[in-house]
Amino acid sequence: MKEKILKAFEESISVKEKFVKDNIDAIVEVSKVIADTFNDGKKLILFGNGGSATDASHIAAEFVNRFKKERPSLPAIALNTDMAIITAIANDYDYSDIFAKQLKAIGSEGDIVIAISTSGSAANVLKAMDVAKKKKIKSIAFTGAKGEKFASKATYAFIVPSDNTPRIQETHITLGHVLCQMVEEILFEAPRKK
Repeated sequence: MKEKILKAFEESISVKEKFVKDNIDAIVEVSKVIADTFNDGKKLILFGNGGSATDASHIAAEFVNRFKKERPSLPAIALNTDMAIITAIANDYDYSDIFAKQLKAIGSEGDIVIAISTSGSAANVLKAMDVAKKKKIKSIAFTGAKGEKFASKATYAFIVPSDNTPRIQETHITLGHVLCQMVEEILFEAPRKK
């Protein structure tokens, strides 16, 4: 049992190390883009299914409440949190429309989207990415090694080099935390005295 536990931790560390080496410049760039979005008075919209839904909610909460710094709230919303809206759309139209219809309603040019799909094949996430493009909303894809089609729909894409769902999700939430931290530092870091 201990060997399996050690192996799980070692795999998680290894995937994250490879991911950050391949993506550090993109993480810096996307941190600045998200900060600019907030500076422009626009919002961050997140969504995903299952574990990715909870990651979307978790990241939104970090921006709205706070991450590491005491600071003003930042406008972020996870589209997977309102069960009345989700079930109404799924019932009256189709489950593949649950994010697209919401994005059509509340998304505006200048906003930014974080769409999360470990497989990159979730129909509702793919459909919402098409809406983002049509509405000129920048998009960030969080996905795994098989999510190339999904990643190709995004303005910015983070592909975790793994097809192991738990390892992908662990990297996604670390990435979400790092983006929160970097955005806070960009927006709220006090200028250093000379």
